[in-house]
Amino acid sequence: MAFIDDGIDLDPSDFGSSVPLKKVPNGDVFEASRAGDVERLRYLLESGVNVNARDQWDSVALYYACLAGHLDAARMLLESGAICSEHTFDGDRCHYAALNLKVRKLLKAFEARPPPLGPLQASLRDTFLASEANRSYYLLADPYFQIPGISSTQGFSCSNFPTDVVFIVQGRPIEAHRVILSARSPFFKKKFETDWKERSEVRFSREKLSYPALYSLIHFFYSDRLEIAVDDMEDLVRICKVCKCESLQKVLEKEVIHQKYAEYKALGDVDNSQKRYILQGLSLPEEDRLPAALHRILLTALSNSTFENGQDDGIDKLVSRMGAMQMTKSLDDLADVCARVDRKIFRCHKVILASRSEYFKARLSRMKDFHEGKDELSVDLLPCLEEHDLSMAAFEKMIEYMYTDGLQDINPDQAEEMFDVASRYLLFPLKRAVADVLLPHLEMVSPEELCHWLILADMYGVVKIREYCLDTIACNFETFADTKEFRAILLTLPPPSGDSSLRTTVPSIPGSALNADQGNLLDDLREKWLEIEAAELDQRDESALQFDKRLEMLMLVAEQEKSSGNADSDGINDLTPLAFSPITTLISDEQKEL
Repeated sequence: MAFIDDGIDLDPSDFGSSVPLKKVPNGDVFEASRAGDVERLRYLLESGVNVNARDQWDSVALYYACLAGHLDAARMLLESGAICSEHTFDGDRCHYAALNLKVRKLLKAFEARPPPLGPLQASLRDTFLASEANRSYYLLADPYFQIPGISSTQGFSCSNFPTDVVFIVQGRPIEAHRVILSARSPFFKKKFETDWKERSEVRFSREKLSYPALYSLIHFFYSDRLEIAVDDMEDLVRICKVCKCESLQKVLEKEVIHQKYAEYKALGDVDNSQKRYILQGLSLPEEDRLPAALHRILLTALSNSTFENGQDDGIDKLVSRMGAMQMTKSLDDLADVCARVDRKIFRCHKVILASRSEYFKARLSRMKDFHEGKDELSVDLLPCLEEHDLSMAAFEKMIEYMYTDGLQDINPDQAEEMFDVASRYLLFPLKRAVADVLLPHLEMVSPEELCHWLILADMYGVVKIREYCLDTIACNFETFADTKEFRAILLTLPPPSGDSSLRTTVPSIPGSALNADQGNLLDDLREKWLEIEAAELDQRDESALQFDKRLEMLMLVAEQEKSSGNADSDGINDLTPLAFSPITTLISDEQKEL
């Protein structure tokens, strides 16, 4: 394990246990942390256990790992989002209980790192903090956390996704987007449909509302992470009650009681106003998290989307129908842009499209007061994007990912188009989401079809599917060598490298510099086969030569098949005994000659 690259001043030898390790196969996260059982801990964290949960003694799992001096367990908890920052209740306890200096150094290395955010949460939080007013208060209120890619002195333009509502609280502004607030709170949804429907600015009286509390709640709506000073938590509880955020309100009420009656456990020299409470959205029920909230908004927008009638209608008729639709249909989805894709009009939201895709960010930045170049249109009509060479099903799946960070299911026949969509719209993580859904399907396909997926994954750079196909072919090489499809693709690929130094190296990690520079399917296939078949290091060169010889024979067969179109021609029969002999037989014959 290399810790120097992470900026942690610890040697691998420091990660030895200070106390004997124990196994707790049926233990909870607290027992696993106390015992230093990293295998059990990894299983629990991957199962979705709340890493910052407290036990009956008001202690978190990280506290027990630090108390016992288990560095591996502590690091795993920290990488999963455990809170260790000083001036937080749990962070102070962990620093105070650290068994030795090594544990404290590990905590110091992580204390400035906020818990990780998912892609959806991170992109929307960046959008929220793109506002100068929002960013200035965030840096002022919480100097212990750094915003990746955003500094306090950096100029930041929010013209690509302008806010549509500003709240003035205690003389200070909070800029936001109606669709995000409506998705997270029934109170805001009702207000934007009634009292605040035509208002772009809402002012609250100073006596009724706390600016830090409201700011923290709106920041939570965007990021699914709550960061608030302990002194402001009671105000936030009252705001949650008004906004009908019931699950968050219940968690905060318990925490307020905990903070009130557990002050004696904290360090005495820390002012209570400096303590901050941090809550991840994973601590709430799934239906109250950001992806589920945006998914509900998406379903409403899709139900309001309409099909275009008539194949040859121009944009004038299209916009007229859009205007009629808006007059007759309840606009409960708060859509502010529409997209015309293959004769269907999709209602969407600028803030989501621009936050998730650089393509849409650039496209929408040029759409201010722009309605497809028509000058005599009603100002109430939504701007309309026209997307070409794209199916309705693919666009719907793309926006499903943009709104929810995932895909529920996908037709394998759509995969190639989805990979192309991810590249066109600069949504590269979408490839990974498609791959996750497709992998169970690939376990049941034939060798011939798997060859197709290998070429497709290599073409679009889908690492997960590419690695799966190479692993499967390497483990069943003789089966694939007997298929015409596998032999045919050998003619379309660059030949394997002849550099023997590459044959004895460990296969490069996907995404590493070596893998990116080389990118040769046959080289990667050879290395994977050598891992399986050539266990001894001194035999790797010899085995690699035999593998290359086998590939050459298969390529000769493929050339004959391509030229004659008949696998039973005389030329192929002459090559068959050698080309279709297993590699192990070739190696044995070579050893006899030696």
